[in-house]
Amino acid sequence: MFLEWSTPRRREFEATSDCSDITSASFLSKAGKKSPVLLRVSTVGPEAGSADTTRDVHGWAMKIYTDEGNLDWVFNNTVRIFSDGSFKYVKFHIKTAQGVKNMTAEESLKIAGEDPDYLIRDMFEAIEKGDYPVWNVYVQVMDPADAEKYRWNIFDMTKVWSHKDYPLRQIGKLTMNRNNYFTDIEQAAFSPSTMVPVLQARMFAYPDAARYRLGVNYQQLPTNAAKAPVYCPYQRDGAMRFDDNYGGDPNYVGSSLQPTKFYQEVKNSGAARLSGLTEHEKWVGEVTNFQSHITDDDFVQPAALWEVIGREPGHQDRTIANLSGHIKNVRSPQLRNAVYGM
Repeated sequence: MFLEWSTPRRREFEATSDCSDITSASFLSKAGKKSPVLLRVSTVGPEAGSADTTRDVHGWAMKIYTDEGNLDWVFNNTVRIFSDGSFKYVKFHIKTAQGVKNMTAEESLKIAGEDPDYLIRDMFEAIEKGDYPVWNVYVQVMDPADAEKYRWNIFDMTKVWSHKDYPLRQIGKLTMNRNNYFTDIEQAAFSPSTMVPVLQARMFAYPDAARYRLGVNYQQLPTNAAKAPVYCPYQRDGAMRFDDNYGGDPNYVGSSLQPTKFYQEVKNSGAARLSGLTEHEKWVGEVTNFQSHITDDDFVQPAALWEVIGREPGHQDRTIANLSGHIKNVRSPQLRNAVYGM
């Protein structure tokens, strides 16, 4: 659950269009609006100090310091709500504007031995000389009614949403423009708690690892603290608390001395108000036990990907070589036969 190796980068997120038709988030409400961002690019499997070019999933964690509070995007490199209270499902895509360049397995091993920090150094030097790397941010948007009848389970991480059915919509761009390490990364903590989880355990594991590593008040550290005012007297005390700890304010909801107020948008007005109640669309559904079974549909998208890979000469051969390089180490006949059966 914890990512070992990482490279730190300070960035800014710039909204490239008005997305108020699909979200009430302020940082996406106006084209050109900028928000500071902390990015951590990391490995997942290898230990700290491992080579940049190791074949691995790689993690991509972002903390966006919006004017309404922090928003964490905790992603792995594998292929919000409406202002009126309704909701949509979205899938995020962050695509490099520098182009895609890959290495063969042989090149990766060679560079790992000669220059383990190859990718870190390349990015660091680009930022230092002002050649700021840029990533464009897109979303696919799906109506909940479509999700109910879509061909695949939309939360299945082994499936993609067809771009023909749900085209990419650009919502912003990310720009790397500052180098730092200890201040930004060694003390940084991310959590996918505000996102639809891949695994429910991640919502617990990320903050728990941060509490162990940085202490219970890790969210007060400058790199984790929200730029917008945050009032939460229900989380207080503990070691390394360095603010006024909310003084004598009540630490429970429903106090008559200082009633709890919730921020929300006034419908169709754009103005903000404080209310003791929040209004949102009613979610109707049942908690069910979903078990995945292999069917013919599970091979449709891999077959399509295989066809795309085949458009470039030699790419299918490299894919087979990369897979066989790992499969050859499997000693169990049962596991080997299972892989061959795929």
